[in-house]
Amino acid sequence: EVQLVESGGGLVQPGGTLRLSCAASGYAYSNRFCMAWFRQAPGKEREGVASIDSGSMTGYANSVEGRFTISRDNAKNTLYLQMNGLSPEDTAMYYCAADPSSSACYTRLLTMRYTYWGQGTQVTVSS
Repeated sequence: EVQLVESGGGLVQPGGTLRLSCAASGYAYSNRFCMAWFRQAPGKEREGVASIDSGSMTGYANSVEGRFTISRDNAKNTLYLQMNGLSPEDTAMYYCAADPSSSACYTRLLTMRYTYWGQGTQVTVSS
């Protein structure tokens, strides 16, 4: 099994920054997994934000391209999402996800095909 635990959410003013972390554990987890961040705003469907494969190839939703950066530290089994230039439209519950596939991670992001999910961390952007 795989456990994913997110942290780093909170309240931030427009234009501010946050860094989310996701700690992965469990006997089934591998650094070869696809990893990703998703988000869900109140009253909206969950959407993919960013993905990263084992070789650190990344993919982003158009809405966050140039503002968010996904990265992973395989030595620490930790996934990150650096969020800059935050706006109220970024307010959502952010979820970490993992999939045993080691390829097509961005396609999986677009089609929501990730196997393991964290519980989420809330990000609120407001003045």
